[in-house]
Amino acid sequence: MEAQQVFDRLWADYISQNPAAKRVYDLFTAEGETVYNDHIAFRTFNDPRINIEVLSQEFLKVGYEYKGSYNFEQKKLNAKHFEHKTFKDAPRVFISELRTEEFSPFLQETVKGIIDAIPSGMTGKSELIYAGNLWGTPSFEVYEALRKESEYAAWVYVYGFRANHFTVSINGLKKYDTIRKVNQFLKDNGFIINASGGEVKGTPGELLEQSSIMAGILPVKFKEGTFEIPSCYYEFAMRYPDSDGKLYSGFIAKSADKIFESTDFYKK
Repeated sequence: MEAQQVFDRLWADYISQNPAAKRVYDLFTAEGETVYNDHIAFRTFNDPRINIEVLSQEFLKVGYEYKGSYNFEQKKLNAKHFEHKTFKDAPRVFISELRTEEFSPFLQETVKGIIDAIPSGMTGKSELIYAGNLWGTPSFEVYEALRKESEYAAWVYVYGFRANHFTVSINGLKKYDTIRKVNQFLKDNGFIINASGGEVKGTPGELLEQSSIMAGILPVKFKEGTFEIPSCYYEFAMRYPDSDGKLYSGFIAKSADKIFESTDFYKK
């Protein structure tokens, strides 16, 4: 399946960026679980050269279609989610973009500067989702300044275009069949759960419960030297059946808002 090749390529990059995610995956498989991917997420800016429309192209080419839109008031983000037309077990795709015009001139100029630095052959292209950072070695000073306004912008400035997280489908697990069992299993193995808004975001009544581990801390080469900062993270999702008996397939903005904070800067 064509879509599978896209995900395999993204997964290889993701675990190289976040060895902790591979450890989680291996822990579940060692327990005899099969790990199914609920969704995968990307971050970008709302510049027409690199926005959601551009990043979604690769998925539309392999059979995905648009399913829903979301607005994050506090984080100043737009997002869309996509699902495969025929393969119902294919992971959902969630792509968000920062509304840069709602930020300071500094953030706007910084973002414009890095996008202007992308080789012209790459802007607007579907391969952008694999490209990582296309504007060269970041500055730690700029990273820190961006963080004061938007952790999201700071993350994209450093890491560029790649999967921000993959998500384990708890519905596909047998032994760890509730979100609380999953969270406890992770804590028992030394992982830090994102506690913003509570360790479990959402409720069975909202048809979706989510949790995540905090992003792994990785050494990153900056112009000023090497610093340890958060990378990608792993999420966990439990979906519940709708009134028609089908599992709810969308996302809940207020829960996702807190999940975004899994890449916020923290010290181990």
